[in-house]
Amino acid sequence: MILLVCAVEKELPFWTPRDGVEVLITGVGVVEAAIAVTHRLAQQRFKLVVNAGIAGAYEGAAKIGSGVVVSSERLELDREDGTPIALPDGERIVDTVSDCDPLLAAKLAAVGFPTLRGVTVSRVTSTEATAKRLAAMGAQVETMEGFAVMRAAELAGAHTVEVRGISNRVGEPARSGWDFAAGVTGLQHVLAALFTILDAGHQHAEHP
Repeated sequence: MILLVCAVEKELPFWTPRDGVEVLITGVGVVEAAIAVTHRLAQQRFKLVVNAGIAGAYEGAAKIGSGVVVSSERLELDREDGTPIALPDGERIVDTVSDCDPLLAAKLAAVGFPTLRGVTVSRVTSTEATAKRLAAMGAQVETMEGFAVMRAAELAGAHTVEVRGISNRVGEPARSGWDFAAGVTGLQHVLAALFTILDAGHQHAEHP
């Protein structure tokens, strides 16, 4: 059984129901995504969790309207300047990086979809300074749910893959080129490719 996770329903206007796939609309942001996905995974076992939606791309990482695979998600849980939070000896921040299934990412890359690194934020980046800071830390794609979904799936023992359609350039709104419809088109292409791979039986032996 596959769980297809999306923040808002309008990101999946092209989707038609199919056997073996359940759609979960979580709402926007890490809290809503974490709660919704964890709750559903506690009720039923899913072998694969697919996180789908639109996303912003950092300068030069991907074009608006393209579909991409997000190989890993880092939660922005640190100081505003990007330095780590200081904690008492023996204490540590919870894991803040989660990875998607490498085989599925490789299969999608082989059919032309770039594999990029994501950062999960709680507010949309809207200044060039913040965009440059996050990009310097390795971010190529910005999402608001990616880490939460990957982490919930990881803790539940499910494989996971994240696919996104690029809707804008991250940074100043005047330069973002925001295009929701183009992002949805990119998502449709990469999601169709993913299910073609799954339907053809090219997935990992433990996948559904």
